[in-house]
Amino acid sequence: MAPLLQVSSVSKRFPGVLALQDVSLTLGRGEVLAVVGENGAGKSTLMKILAGVQTPDAGEILLDGTKVQIDSVRAAQRLGVALIHQELNLADNLTVSANIFLGREPRRGWFIRQTDTETGSTAVLRQVGLDVSPRTLVSTLSLGRQQLVEIAKALSARARVIIMDEPTSSLSQHEAENLFRVIKELRAGGVSIIYISHRLGEVKELADRVVVLRDGRNAGELAHEDITHDNMIRLMVGRNFQAGQGRRQAAANAHPSLEVRGLRTRAHPGHAINLAVQSGEIVGLAGLVGAGRTDVLLALFGIEPAVDGEILLHGIAQNSITNPRAAIQAGLALVPEDRKLQGVLLEMSVRENLSLAALRRDARSGGFLDRAAELTIADEMVAKLAVKTPSQQQWVQLLSGGNQQKIVLGKWLALRPRVLLLDEPTRGIDVGAKQEIYRLMEELADAGVAILFVSSEMEEILRMSDRALVMHEGRITGELRREELSEEAVMQLATGGTFKR
Repeated sequence: MAPLLQVSSVSKRFPGVLALQDVSLTLGRGEVLAVVGENGAGKSTLMKILAGVQTPDAGEILLDGTKVQIDSVRAAQRLGVALIHQELNLADNLTVSANIFLGREPRRGWFIRQTDTETGSTAVLRQVGLDVSPRTLVSTLSLGRQQLVEIAKALSARARVIIMDEPTSSLSQHEAENLFRVIKELRAGGVSIIYISHRLGEVKELADRVVVLRDGRNAGELAHEDITHDNMIRLMVGRNFQAGQGRRQAAANAHPSLEVRGLRTRAHPGHAINLAVQSGEIVGLAGLVGAGRTDVLLALFGIEPAVDGEILLHGIAQNSITNPRAAIQAGLALVPEDRKLQGVLLEMSVRENLSLAALRRDARSGGFLDRAAELTIADEMVAKLAVKTPSQQQWVQLLSGGNQQKIVLGKWLALRPRVLLLDEPTRGIDVGAKQEIYRLMEELADAGVAILFVSSEMEEILRMSDRALVMHEGRITGELRREELSEEAVMQLATGGTFKR
């Protein structure tokens, strides 16, 4: 049977970057095709071309064996191709039905036929297994349910090809499992899906085939029976890859750099948080989505000041940490969860972003920018973190996700913090970039920096933690030493249970 979709020798160039070079792939009817690769491999660019967000410089796209021109999102929708972005594109002030038919509202003259939109929405909501009223405001739904609204929107437009870009990056385990069920049902119903994810376990579970991109080119393809973690990584990075086995030795006989006593966050004022992180120690903060982990980091950094409690750095109480400036002056640094919204200024250069946190420290008399200090910081951090960029003048938005994350880290490392807070430090970055972040965390710990990090990836908690603190509904339910760390122990505590030594 002829493929539903064929991409042949597609190329795309941006200023200073060859994003795609002669990339080809095919997609069958009712097939789940995973497209994987490191950040910067060209996955997102290729998907945006298929969805009409960008146009290729060369190559052709065939649908049902016929060459098509996808020069706009509307053209892609007419052809039955829909892209569900990692950051969902829903209007959260509108109802579910209004979002599903946004831009395609059935009308009678100038008026929208509300009954028709609600009837049509009910049908596609049932198809994706979402039991909500079409009149529900999207803002009241969880991220997992909003994801299903996006899929319902695509189905209502009669999409034959649905592209999902990192669909589980912000979902809980239960929401992700529900999404997998929907994907399998869509496949059984003849809908074709292109699935992009850095979580290779998901790819192995869902994909019928895998296409691997590396440096904007085809690196290989795996049939269903050949899809293994090692095979995917080998094609992604161009070599055999051995995952780290975790920290060999936890910090010992060190003094606490950070102590938290009776901390009550605004999100969970009824629970007091007590914890300590020693110099040179990496402590993981584990738990399910909504457990309150990020709220703790925000309180420590003064973004959401605590309701009560005491923060001590090297044994000295820091009662003045009521805002980020005070936290920075005390020697704290926070790498936030959402790098694009909170970590970098996308339309500023690599050099400007790397020097942002040190502007006050390095200002010349009169408050003027010290250009020489800025260049020194940029040179040091680009080299130290191996940032892949054509130049220091490159806009950060044109870098891959992994390199953007390095920019966020470099900005804070320029201040030489004593305590580093990391919120989902490897979210949405590829395997190779993850290993570089892990290496950097270990180097910082070896240099005496105390690290407290939040992660939703079990493998990351198990690999990187000298100790792990597990949270459930705003409270710490247990502490696990290095030798006690296991998936079962973490999940037991994360769901409100107890761990028996």
